[in-house]
Amino acid sequence: MRFSDVAIPAGYAWSSPFTRWQGALAELSSLDLAVDVTRRALDRRAFDPANLDGVVLGWTVPQPEIFYGAPTLAARIGAPGISGPMVSQACATSVACLDVAAGRVAAGGGTQLVVATDRTSNGPQLLFPRPSAQGGAPLSTHWVLDSFARDPWAESGMLEAGESVAADAGISRQQLDEVTALRYDQYGKALADDRAFQRRYFIPVQVPGRTSTVVEADEGIRPVVREEISRLKPAMPDGRHTFATQTHPADGCAGALITTTALAREMAGGDGIVTVLATGYARVAKSHMPQAPVPAAAAALRDAELAIGDVDAVTTHNPFAVNDLYFASETGYPLDRMNAYGSSLIFGHPQGPTGLRSIAELIEQLRLRGGGIGLFTGCAAGDTGAALVVRVTD
Repeated sequence: MRFSDVAIPAGYAWSSPFTRWQGALAELSSLDLAVDVTRRALDRRAFDPANLDGVVLGWTVPQPEIFYGAPTLAARIGAPGISGPMVSQACATSVACLDVAAGRVAAGGGTQLVVATDRTSNGPQLLFPRPSAQGGAPLSTHWVLDSFARDPWAESGMLEAGESVAADAGISRQQLDEVTALRYDQYGKALADDRAFQRRYFIPVQVPGRTSTVVEADEGIRPVVREEISRLKPAMPDGRHTFATQTHPADGCAGALITTTALAREMAGGDGIVTVLATGYARVAKSHMPQAPVPAAAAALRDAELAIGDVDAVTTHNPFAVNDLYFASETGYPLDRMNAYGSSLIFGHPQGPTGLRSIAELIEQLRLRGGGIGLFTGCAAGDTGAALVVRVTD
């Protein structure tokens, strides 16, 4: 979908650090996390929540009181007069939220706050009543683990999708190890000079407790040493991916403000704007999810009237190392020009906010180079892909 007169003020896309599964944020509701991070982000930018016209809240894992999520979030950050939709589309939730918000702005809806938040730790165990079952035993579902394990349409798990694409494309175990090591080396650039790059968009989290804990940096990053990961056993029998060459579940929150071009320029105070050009979605064959970012990116670029050769920077959601290898082989975009400061393969995957963090990184990368065209693309459950194209200008 193509947009006109929709923009993010420079500096108005942010993310919390991501923490490992069962780590520092494991007992903090993702709704409480969203309130804390969003308040801090708006305060840092001296933005008055009273100037918001709507909110779009993205989440994929139910939390206590999430039924009232969007209006509760708005009220708790100081904007009790607004509300808006809640969006859940697995790993494509961030792009879907931005898509909805951009549509609202384009339709005259005013300035929109986008927040995506999730806690994969301690996901709910759901019991569905079955009065006709033996003894009335309920159907039990673990929201997070069962979703990872099986796509009901493809009748296979996500790891199987990664293996299918690697096998079909002739991608070797060695290639998977090498691209993972590359992404880890790139992540190291984000940590240089006391995490100078990450501090451009990171919002620390204050975790309440007997002694308040402040989370300022990613937690649970696994070192990637080529010689060591080459000795790991495959995660599936006869497979090519190991636990090093796939992402890990995480907890976190991200956000952005979307408004008209004129208001974005005013809010940015001369720091430039991020024009939202287009979004794109795609679906591929059963159990081939890692292929989906390619046609999704093509759809977004087509609507933006651009080609892959016009793109100055790419970030991806790559839960499996095969994702980026397949994207590079199909588009010709160099592997070493993608994910210049790391990716979800390294820093983890809280689902809903994962894409928005990578989009914030994409924006900051382009700001550092003086502007340009950026593409984010990633896969999502259900063999789906979603993509976003932006232009960063002074």
